[in-house]
Amino acid sequence: MSNGGSMADRNNERNNVSSGVASQADSDYAADPASSTFFASDLKKYGDLKNMLESSKDQLRLEAMKRIIGMVAKGKDASELFPSVVKNVVSKNIEIKKLVYAYLIRYAEEQQDLALLSISTFQRALKDPNQLIRANALRVLSSIRVPVIVPIMMLAIRDSTNDMSPYVRKSAALAIPKLYSLDDEQKDQLVEVLEKLLGDRTTLVIGSAVMAFEEVCPERIDLIHKNYRRLCQILMDLEEWGQVAVLNMLTRYARTQFADPNEKEAEEDGDEEFYEEDQSRPKKLTMDSDLRLLLRSAKPLLQSRNSAVVMAVIQLYFHVAPKAEMVSNIKPMIRLLRSHREIQSVVLSNIATLAAKPSRRFLFVPHLKTFFVRSSDPTHIKLQKLEILTSLASATTISIILREFQAYISTSDRELIACTIQAIGRCAMTIAEVTETCLNGLVALLSNRDDNVVGESVCVIRKLLQLQPTAHKDILRHLAKLIGTVTVPMAKASILWLIGEYCEQVPHIAPDVLRQVAKTFPKEENIVKLQVLTLAAKLFTVNPQQTSLLAVYVFNLAKYDINYDIRDRGRFLRALILPGGHTGEGDGGSGGEFDLFSKAAREILLATKPAPVMESRFKERTELQLGTLSHYLNTRTAGYQDLPAFPAVSLPSNVRDVELPAVDIAKKITPGKTRPSQPKAEAKFYSDGETEEDEEEEEEEEDDSSEEDSDEESDDDDEESDEEEEESVKKSAAVGNGEVKASGAVKTPKAVENGSDDTSDESESDDEDDSDEEDSSEEDVEEKGKKPAVKPQVVKPPVKAAVPVVRDIGSPKTDSAGSSPRTAAASSKTAPAPQPSKTALAKEVAPPKPDKVKGKSQNIDMLLDFDSEIASSTASIMPTTAPLFPLGSPIHSANKLPGGGGAPTAMPPVRVPNRSFPLLAGGLNGGFAIAYKFPRRPFIYSAKMVAIELTFTNSTDASLENIKIVRKKLPPRVEVQDFHEIAVLEANRTAHGTVGVDCGDTTQSIGLTVECSGKQYDVTFKPRLCEMLRPIAWNKEEFEKARKNLSGLNENYSNVELPAKLQVKSAVVDVILDAANVAPVANGDDVDDSGFVVRFIGQTVSSSSNVLISVAVRAAGKAIVTVNCEKVMVGSVVLQELREAFSKA
Repeated sequence: MSNGGSMADRNNERNNVSSGVASQADSDYAADPASSTFFASDLKKYGDLKNMLESSKDQLRLEAMKRIIGMVAKGKDASELFPSVVKNVVSKNIEIKKLVYAYLIRYAEEQQDLALLSISTFQRALKDPNQLIRANALRVLSSIRVPVIVPIMMLAIRDSTNDMSPYVRKSAALAIPKLYSLDDEQKDQLVEVLEKLLGDRTTLVIGSAVMAFEEVCPERIDLIHKNYRRLCQILMDLEEWGQVAVLNMLTRYARTQFADPNEKEAEEDGDEEFYEEDQSRPKKLTMDSDLRLLLRSAKPLLQSRNSAVVMAVIQLYFHVAPKAEMVSNIKPMIRLLRSHREIQSVVLSNIATLAAKPSRRFLFVPHLKTFFVRSSDPTHIKLQKLEILTSLASATTISIILREFQAYISTSDRELIACTIQAIGRCAMTIAEVTETCLNGLVALLSNRDDNVVGESVCVIRKLLQLQPTAHKDILRHLAKLIGTVTVPMAKASILWLIGEYCEQVPHIAPDVLRQVAKTFPKEENIVKLQVLTLAAKLFTVNPQQTSLLAVYVFNLAKYDINYDIRDRGRFLRALILPGGHTGEGDGGSGGEFDLFSKAAREILLATKPAPVMESRFKERTELQLGTLSHYLNTRTAGYQDLPAFPAVSLPSNVRDVELPAVDIAKKITPGKTRPSQPKAEAKFYSDGETEEDEEEEEEEEDDSSEEDSDEESDDDDEESDEEEEESVKKSAAVGNGEVKASGAVKTPKAVENGSDDTSDESESDDEDDSDEEDSSEEDVEEKGKKPAVKPQVVKPPVKAAVPVVRDIGSPKTDSAGSSPRTAAASSKTAPAPQPSKTALAKEVAPPKPDKVKGKSQNIDMLLDFDSEIASSTASIMPTTAPLFPLGSPIHSANKLPGGGGAPTAMPPVRVPNRSFPLLAGGLNGGFAIAYKFPRRPFIYSAKMVAIELTFTNSTDASLENIKIVRKKLPPRVEVQDFHEIAVLEANRTAHGTVGVDCGDTTQSIGLTVECSGKQYDVTFKPRLCEMLRPIAWNKEEFEKARKNLSGLNENYSNVELPAKLQVKSAVVDVILDAANVAPVANGDDVDDSGFVVRFIGQTVSSSSNVLISVAVRAAGKAIVTVNCEKVMVGSVVLQELREAFSKA
């Protein structure tokens, strides 16, 4: 019993210990770094979280989601909880939904199959009344990187673009780049959406829309024209990061639209002496008004608290503004130096770039002490400040700067010391007055105990001695004494080079230096050995009596060195200075040409070398855009694009004018409260007399206009409403007269007569009105509808007459813009006299009061039919430029008539091969080469043209100018649209130009004459009909029906032998899509045991003729390629090009 009891006790202790260990392990599971899901065997470790997620209490589910997000943040895998988390998408708790959205964004890409389960939930959430839920649903939907849901994402973005909430529209703008990166074939549809978002009237949307524009279609400058002035005016109202995006975009826009404002100043500076004798010096051309608008709008942003906004404004002024206006940007840059060190580094790099330009250097001289190095600065900031101080050195500031440099040399930072010594050398080379002082100071540093200081000083002294070598023999002697003590390889190599280069000035010291280094030759670094060989060769040509044996000895040592560069250098110099050096004989060898080289060895080795130029390392960064990552790293990073060059002259500004349509506004007189309209300020336009009563009415009109701007008028106040209607009629009449300012403000006839530009600011009506206002407005309409209606008076706006012409009120004619039935109803009254009085004219011009529908204010903005635009865009939900279905799904084209005619569904190119063809060889034309390729995109000038991209390459060392087409040799029915002239093509750069070609369904050669820098080059290329096609969407039934109609002479076929690698379906499809711009037929592939058949459909761009291609591959690698086309020649040429493609594949 005792044994049994003791055994039971031991078992209980063992169980207690094991349970205690287990509990301790569970408690330490999260803290143990070795614990992870790989080592965990407990299958129910997430059981508590799943139970909490399935609970009916929001508090438990919220706590579970917080724990799950915490696990994700720590890097733990929580994908097992995906089904349980997805269920909570339907939760009404907004906090739970936010966490669920964050979780789905994290695991949507990894769990694509599971993510598709939640698509229907997000689609329902897009219709939720809460704007936050709609925006988050769109954000999560666009983050699911599954190509299958691209059509759903496209529809969601289109619907969200028309959403009443600006926050949802902003989310739609941010989703556009995500969809574009997932499927770039949707670009055409996304551009349409972007065009609408860029015109949004809410500042919350503009910043995101511009970001999407820069990523999707930055080349579409035409989308910015009509929004340019509005973007400039609302810069102050945008969010900070939206301001940065808009400023960067407007910088590129300004570089393409406006001439260089500094170019004229440079020309006038060069002609200053010419005009000194002539007092009639021409005036400077004024800056473009639109460029001035941009600069004025951006200048207040220099006071922004966001450093990125300030830098964006500075780079705008640097790249597009006159140099004189850069002064206002200096103090904001200095203010940014008080920020964090990361911001300091970026700002200092930009200041160093500005200081490297002589024309901008003077701007920072008043702030010189700001760039003094502090002991608390990190090393990279110290070096940037040192670079700026060196660039700002001048005859007036050099004394302060050298005193500062002297303090830097005594610090313990070796990198700073080395850069300071180099800075002293730069100052000595650029400022002649302090050259001797700097040189003496550097010689004094040769006695420093730090070898790095001595080595750097020697290297800088070498560069300075090349400026005046004959005046510094003492320095050469002093350097020769250091040859045995200097340990820095670069310093020793510099001393040897100086001794060899100026050996004639120290004839007694140079041989002894060679003797010393010959002893240690095998132990020296490679850079030192190379200079020893050069020293031996130079001394041999100058003093062969004392140095011939030493030279031969050094050459023999170099002959067996392990470094091939040293062996080659020794062999070359031996053959150069010794007549029989190449054979190892001393009797002259083979003589001839080697003797000739030996005689010229002195001139070769001791030729005068140009003095080195020490420049700022930031000088080359001026070519890069300020504030970019490429500028900071001094290298062109992925995605960086150089700023375009200024055009020779500013482009016309009328492309940025917003044309307001001339609309007739008929007045609706309120029943029961009709009274004659009073004449306003316009009466002075028709008569010279004006009473004090008219002036009082003008003041009342101004008060009423301010009340109209506030958009809080009451419908019951009829007098104010009538005055507002009269004012709107005056503005509409001004619109009819064409007096519309660029900013959209309308001039009254009085202002036009007086030459005044005064305009009244009209506030924009809010797109999102409250439901209360809608209800009240609807009630007002119902009440007014019960009263008897009065016939409105309709007035046609004048077009070209100086005085508005009032047409017959009873005329049945209406304007082109159309009108409502009540407005179009004719009145029995007519204008009695051709020149009416002020009172009568005011009565005729006054329009009826428009109805207030859904609470929208009736102001001048209602001249633009925004509602119809939104309605039309909402109605066209399905895209028209590209199908939303994958190629394997059925596509029905009800409007397409097989066999010709009809309106097939257009498609973007299925594949765009990246291959180019040479057009002009650079090796035979002085380094100027031209190549062309087919980007397979439509040409914007004509729907019948195909875009051909020309690539111009400048492989020379000089810039090429004025690249354009001057002559064209075209066959009949062929048209070519020129590319825009390229003003400058920098050295070793490429440029692109796009021409449009309508080949007329022929393959005749097209001849062009391209002019570059005054030289003309004749080039010829032959269009490829396979590239002159565009893909369309067809299914198999349409294809076979059209093929039957295009039989006989319209059918061309050929047998093709396919190698083994092309006997698979995917390989055949790749060959066809690479060779021709066609699309696979939906469900058009037949596969059986004997082989397969693939079908493709395209349409000629010039004549819209259908081209049907089918490839039937059977056993033993035999294939039949068939092309059906209503144009026999087109089908024959396409078949021939396809055969060539299969042979080359």
